Amino acid sequence: MREIRVRLFIITFSLIAIGIVMIYSSSSLFAYEKYGDSAYFLKRHFLYMIIGIISAMAFMSFDYIKLRKLSKPLLLVSILLLMAVFIPGLGRTAGGARRWLSIGPLSFQPSEIAKLSLVLYAADVLSRKQSEIKDFIYGFLPLIIALGICTLLILAEPDLGTAVALSAMIIIMAFVAGVNIKHLGMIMLPGILAFIGLICMKPYRIRRVIAFWNPWRDPRGSGFQIVQSLIAIGSGGVLGVGLAHSKQKLFYLPEAHTDFIFSIISEELGLMGAFGVIALFVVFIYIGFKIAYSARDLFGQFLAFGLVTMIALQAIINIAAVTGSIPTKGLPLPFISYGGTSLVYCMASVGLLLNIAKHRR
Repeated sequence: MREIRVRLFIITFSLIAIGIVMIYSSSSLFAYEKYGDSAYFLKRHFLYMIIGIISAMAFMSFDYIKLRKLSKPLLLVSILLLMAVFIPGLGRTAGGARRWLSIGPLSFQPSEIAKLSLVLYAADVLSRKQSEIKDFIYGFLPLIIALGICTLLILAEPDLGTAVALSAMIIIMAFVAGVNIKHLGMIMLPGILAFIGLICMKPYRIRRVIAFWNPWRDPRGSGFQIVQSLIAIGSGGVLGVGLAHSKQKLFYLPEAHTDFIFSIISEELGLMGAFGVIALFVVFIYIGFKIAYSARDLFGQFLAFGLVTMIALQAIINIAAVTGSIPTKGLPLPFISYGGTSLVYCMASVGLLLNIAKHRR
């Protein structure tokens, strides 16, 4: 199992290294224009990376089974942090969304902490209630209540992408744990209807869906971002235009260093570079599921499975959005995109996966 831990570390290190290079490449001009410092985003990324390393080492330093007792308190803390976002003076608004809490010069998204705490809580419930897993009231309802509270608070920010990814992760975990298919259907059907209703309630979401079907219908308006993303991907060809030679990052493609960093990777490193990144994620997911399969107990199995599933969903949704396969979503590419709390969450997840792998059965 030591070999698997080494492989997981190498894959994670490779993804983070790619992120460091591409964040500087895609943000240096924008950072110099806005802040007078071409390394502004890179410096902050390094700071969050140090926090992520500390978090990963902390989660590796004890037997993960002790987290079972902390799953409920951590979930409660996460809910309180999600609520604190709406308190004036604590919550910070950016781009019309109130998703951040500020602590001095740093800010973080409570929704990322909620991901981790909800995975821990789900792993605890699904492993502890295996004998009642087919019972809706005692086996499944507590998990749905916790999910409902978290997603409602995240939707209020608003952050539909994270809410959808979080819900999908819990549904997948419940399915794997053996929850009754009828009970899953009872939850999924209203959830899908609510999802459609939430899209129809916000004009900008409707514009995103329209832009997804035909972005060239309004290339300077609702379709601008996806059009510029597709131009970047198409311009890269097989081998790319060369590192740091992207044209789309020159104030054409918005959010080039965050949500759309994969487009810049495709432009500068080409099809080979894009496939390389996808291959790293595929290997990461494979190793993560292998760790989950070999965990010594059900709690470790569900915990590892949930952590890997969440990272996999984020990667799939991000790459699908920037390539025009689904409507655009505000989800960063794990380990690679600029986004402090997301990086810390992913590195903490890796720390937990290494911990579970160390205590294999």
